Amino acid sequence: MAKQDRAIRTRQTILSAAARVFEKHGYQAATIIEILAEAGVTKGALYFHFQSKEELAQGVLSEQDQHLALPGRICKTQEVVDVIMLHAYRLQTDPMVRAGVRLSLDQQAHDLDRSGPFLNWGEVLTGLLEKAQAQGELLPHVVPRETSDVLVGSFAGVQAMSQALSGYQDLAERVRSLLRHLLPNVVLASVLASVDLSLTRGVTVFTELTETHDEETAVPVG
Repeated sequence: MAKQDRAIRTRQTILSAAARVFEKHGYQAATIIEILAEAGVTKGALYFHFQSKEELAQGVLSEQDQHLALPGRICKTQEVVDVIMLHAYRLQTDPMVRAGVRLSLDQQAHDLDRSGPFLNWGEVLTGLLEKAQAQGELLPHVVPRETSDVLVGSFAGVQAMSQALSGYQDLAERVRSLLRHLLPNVVLASVLASVDLSLTRGVTVFTELTETHDEETAVPVG
């Protein structure tokens, strides 16, 4: 078990180092040599887990999707908001998420399949919107798949703008503005009136998830 744990830690160390290098330089300019130096591991250790730079990039891309699970909300529109605001908060605070987003938007990464994050986010939001529709939260004309595509594409543009203008410092405000403009065209006003769109919603949800995780992993005493 100790050997397996060590292998898991080594893999995570390599992914974290790759994320920092990809975020700094982009896919094309990043090199295995620099990732090795950043991770402080041997070439053999790296190639045991990842066979190429492309595999490393795919690992970073998939890593950002590992923490999407949220506690269920009675109001599915609130759940949509929470998923989006949580991702915005993680973009501000988690280098792995920032690197994954940079890779997914890197048009110079010609040999890298960048579709995964977009497809995954599309599925997550479509599922939530379908549940909201089934509960009567959405306006009659709404097609969940179309709305999901608009939300994913709009978020991608907003986060890129925030990164360029403020290094993500104003991301929560920009995302809230996006939702305040889009949601009235999607959600019934009576439902939207009870949805929390506060600037601190992302950190609130993150704290809730962290506390839940800590409770689940706590070792009983006595």
